[in-house]
Amino acid sequence: MKDRLIGGLLVFLGACSFGVLSSIVKTAYKDGYSLGQVTGVQSFFGMIILWMLYAVYKIFSQKAKVVSSKKHNNKLWLVFLSGFCPGLVGIFYYQCVQLIPASIAIILLMQYLWISVVIDYLIFKNKPTPFHLGIVVIIIVGSCLAAGLFNQNISLNLKGCVFGILAAITYSLFITTSSRVGNHLPKLKKSALMITGACLITFVLFPPFFLFELNINDKLYQWGIILALLGTVLPPFLFSVGVPKVGISLSAILSAVELPVAVVASYIYLKESIYFNQWLGVGLILIAMVLPNLKHIVRSKRK
Repeated sequence: MKDRLIGGLLVFLGACSFGVLSSIVKTAYKDGYSLGQVTGVQSFFGMIILWMLYAVYKIFSQKAKVVSSKKHNNKLWLVFLSGFCPGLVGIFYYQCVQLIPASIAIILLMQYLWISVVIDYLIFKNKPTPFHLGIVVIIIVGSCLAAGLFNQNISLNLKGCVFGILAAITYSLFITTSSRVGNHLPKLKKSALMITGACLITFVLFPPFFLFELNINDKLYQWGIILALLGTVLPPFLFSVGVPKVGISLSAILSAVELPVAVVASYIYLKESIYFNQWLGVGLILIAMVLPNLKHIVRSKRK
């Protein structure tokens, strides 16, 4: 029970970290930086920070000195390849935001909720309970309200919608692989390997020539470090620890806090107007996330 609550808290915090990214990225775009530059510095600095942290961990931790079996070492490439998912999430979502209204982009990304449940059922045969399905419905309704879907005239760009759905699919795969791949590794090493994969796929799609053209004092580096910490370092590490403790379906529900955090961040940081029905949507999502945990608490007390 304790491990489950801690795991849920870690997933929750990881999603909160993701939630503030849209406001930061929007500011970086206003400063004149491109999609390739933003995603490139985020993954590059994230990779460097994680490997540095792992090096420190390996020096001071006795556990890091234990030699892994050959069987486990042979699976390191799976962890590396799984890093393509968080790398593609950032690319697809940041591109989506450029092509369609932010409210629709967020809603499309939130489709990972039911996609994760479908993946969990089709691949791992974990049938969702009616309770979980009801929670997902509440979150989807809350997402539409919180994103301000009914506050503006919507013009859709088909290409933008495709990128939004791709972001949702890769986010679902990221949550899934976090619980299935590399659980025998130290968490920092697992995260570093994943983000190295994310950095590789990002640089393949956006060759990092700009890194050699910028001055060391360029503001892009400042944004890169912030984005790396909040979008590349903390969430994968927290998810790699938390998701195995609570499972894929519940992790998908808990990580829905990303949307209300994004709404609050835009209100505080970007000074955007937030309407009553948006706050109502935020409230619905928060209630939907609390209910599964209350259910487990009640069950434990009955035992």
